[in-house]
Amino acid sequence: MLHKYPKLICLLAAICVLCIISQNSTKFFKEALQDLDPTYSKFPLKFCSYLQIWSAIKLPNSHYYSNTSMISSFSKMPVSPVKSLTETELRVKEILEKLDQLIPPRPFNHVNTTTSATHSTATILNPRDKYCVGDQLDVLLEARDHLGHRKEYGGDFLRARMFSPALKAGASGKVTDFNNGTYLVSFTLFWEGQVSLSVLLIHSSEGASALWRARNQGYDRIIFKGQFVNGTSHVFTECSLTLTSNTKGCKYLNGRDQDVFYCMKPPHMPCEALTHVTSRNRDISYLTSKEKNLFHRSKVGVEIMKNQHIDVSQCNKSKEVKEKCQIGMKIPVPGGYTLQGRWLTTFCNQIQLDTAKISGCLKGKLIYLMGDSTLRQWIYYLPKVMKTLKFFDLHETGNFKKHLLLDAEKHTQIQWKKHSHPFVTYQLFSVIDHGYIPREIDRLIGDKDTVIVITFGQHFRPFPIDIFIRRAISVRQAIERLFLRSPATKVIIKTENIREMHVKAEALGDFHGYIQYLTMKDIFKDLSVGVIDAWDMTIAYDAKDLHPPDQVIGNQINMFLNYIC
Repeated sequence: MLHKYPKLICLLAAICVLCIISQNSTKFFKEALQDLDPTYSKFPLKFCSYLQIWSAIKLPNSHYYSNTSMISSFSKMPVSPVKSLTETELRVKEILEKLDQLIPPRPFNHVNTTTSATHSTATILNPRDKYCVGDQLDVLLEARDHLGHRKEYGGDFLRARMFSPALKAGASGKVTDFNNGTYLVSFTLFWEGQVSLSVLLIHSSEGASALWRARNQGYDRIIFKGQFVNGTSHVFTECSLTLTSNTKGCKYLNGRDQDVFYCMKPPHMPCEALTHVTSRNRDISYLTSKEKNLFHRSKVGVEIMKNQHIDVSQCNKSKEVKEKCQIGMKIPVPGGYTLQGRWLTTFCNQIQLDTAKISGCLKGKLIYLMGDSTLRQWIYYLPKVMKTLKFFDLHETGNFKKHLLLDAEKHTQIQWKKHSHPFVTYQLFSVIDHGYIPREIDRLIGDKDTVIVITFGQHFRPFPIDIFIRRAISVRQAIERLFLRSPATKVIIKTENIREMHVKAEALGDFHGYIQYLTMKDIFKDLSVGVIDAWDMTIAYDAKDLHPPDQVIGNQINMFLNYIC
């Protein structure tokens, strides 16, 4: 009978393909045939309904790396519905528009018209003879250029800090930009004694605007090299985050979030032969020669408040009773301070955990540390906290191999794994067991004894901001999926920290890190996760190092334990 209806044969063939993949293939095919009455009047309607049902089915993406030539038509289909992709694009656009408003273009003709720390003024508002612990001290800052003229717009990149070296005490200040050349710098007086005040002009508004424009102009500040291995043969080819004439041939696609990495295909080797990647800085800049002068060492991180200090007394003020630190709490700015080298939060009550309590807390825990080398510092430090934890040899090599700590008796496992591209390092790192953070989260079942800590940002600074925004949104979406299947799983976000003041500002500077820090807070603000504000913490400690000292790492881990214990 079917030979009389050749068009139907084609339609049935299409159904068969769908049925083979569908879990309910037999039932699906049977129902399709039952709908074919002699007139076939219902068939088009039913067939369309089957296609609608099929379009809602999410295909699993079983291969992380895929050779372009090997990707089937089905794997090219977006895993999430089109609606989700549209929502993501709208969210990216919304964040980019916010950032463009925050950092508007500030062209200049001469360095003399840019902000000068020497000529700018800082005035303590409503000065008092006596300050008490818990008081707020406000400073009005008026930005002026090198000719002494008051600036008429804001946008200067400032860093406020108060400190008492003798007490090993420090805290960040909050800067409010009125967008007219004036700023309000607010300090909360957390401890008694002599307190010094500092406001650094990291970059003028003209410099910040130039960095923002330059950042978003290209992906080529970093060049990636991929190592392909076939037996004893090793070949390096160029790789990149975007498709270029030098990276044609191999496309490695993470389907759900559309993360892509490209490499030039070596002759006589398959794309699957890629085993390692390394990177190099490329001598390229999108700053003009005039703009580059704004980032000379003498113009970066210049003090505005010179030799200003106050005396603070206890005044017998009653202390506010705070509840125990818990995941989901909103963190103010500043979220804490350091005193005698110890980090003290301002929004919750930290519990002092001894070795026995820590050991009991970590018993039965599966802890996954996902991110960069600032989180790898944790896994090196944790055996000092719980001495029964021992490294397990996974037969991998290099600093960026997966690290695993075990305590078999207490059933405790702690794992650190680097995040995926972009990962910037001169050292070769393996991509065999490489995973984007959202994909790593999707692989976990989760339960009340599963804890995930996430950090990323430093490796994203040399690239246009959109790749960071998309990754942050993808991580958030993966956490939301995790909470659907396992609401009891604990997730903690560690923000990126400040780093050396005089690194190459265009590619690695803290201005880019600060924008990512603000973006991260915005994207995760209403999600029930714990936050370790490493940005705030490293300003308080004045830890201007990509890898903060052990004292800072120990206090980050103490905050982490307060969240999960």
